[in-house]
Amino acid sequence: MTLSFDSGEGSEPYSATVRLRGRRVGSHATPGRDDTFTHEERVEGVVPGTGPLSVTCWVYGLVPGEWTVSGELVRAEDPAGGQRSPSSSKRLHAEPIGPAAWSWRRWRVSTGSPTPLRTRWAMAAPLARIPAVIPGSWPALSGLGILVALSVLMAILAHERVPVGRSLAVSLIALGAGLLGAKVWYALLHPGPWRQWIGGWAVDGFLVVALVVTLAGLVAFNLPVGVFLDASTPGLFFGVAIGRLGCFFTGCCAGRCTRSRWGVWSSDRRVGARRIPAQLFEAGVGLLLGAVTAWLVLDHVPTVPGLIFVAAFGVYLVVRQFLLRLRAESRRYSWDRSLAAHAAS
Repeated sequence: MTLSFDSGEGSEPYSATVRLRGRRVGSHATPGRDDTFTHEERVEGVVPGTGPLSVTCWVYGLVPGEWTVSGELVRAEDPAGGQRSPSSSKRLHAEPIGPAAWSWRRWRVSTGSPTPLRTRWAMAAPLARIPAVIPGSWPALSGLGILVALSVLMAILAHERVPVGRSLAVSLIALGAGLLGAKVWYALLHPGPWRQWIGGWAVDGFLVVALVVTLAGLVAFNLPVGVFLDASTPGLFFGVAIGRLGCFFTGCCAGRCTRSRWGVWSSDRRVGARRIPAQLFEAGVGLLLGAVTAWLVLDHVPTVPGLIFVAAFGVYLVVRQFLLRLRAESRRYSWDRSLAAHAAS
């Protein structure tokens, strides 16, 4: 179930609890243990002044059927009415909140009408409707990005009269190794149960592993290293641009909540709010780098093969470190290994 509430007014972020109470439709006048449930979701870092928010909750282990569910928001407030964190105030205020209704046309969340909810198979629970989230958009757009990257690479290599067959073989091998590296890298950054990291990927791991495998493959197949790397640069960044759009519509790599006007309402698959559009920023950087490097490669601007690749990825890595700090999820490791500054993942 997804509930919506307003962030309220104030100057400091606060924490709140969304409490669900459910009762199975058709249960007896005196419901048994399996006919009711109470579930609480803690929401940290609610930024006042950001407008309406949504919180998506999953409850497992229920008796199959229809359930009526009501929600309320519990948060702390001071005697003057300003919100504080629960640690700084013992006065709690509970208010009823309703289910969320999402409009793609208006791109906004509102409060909908309460209706009974039907249980579903637990494995299909992640496919539930979430405001501003399109299930499956990341694999679809990432696959499209890979096809675009390979197509651009093959077109440029054909233009440069580099053997396309051997180049495609190196690219596919590097792609498979890079995907494996992205999964392992994500698992290292997110230690814990396998269900926690099985759905995540880390672009850093993909880039590092794919580059190493590509260099080894180019040497093994006797292909020009510098020319191949330059030719691969535009397609890779076009792929980054398309893939980051998938992140935005899937709800991964979400930015921090913000009250600024240039914030975009989006979701991290649990909390929907006005956020810094970190995914869209990175998509814009990828599109710009792809366009610039395509022009440089086709016009043969540099005299040193491989210079476009090195320069473009140097720019991307620097910009990416800034973009990582705009994300909501705290990152375990940062490039500078500083304990004082926490990069966002």
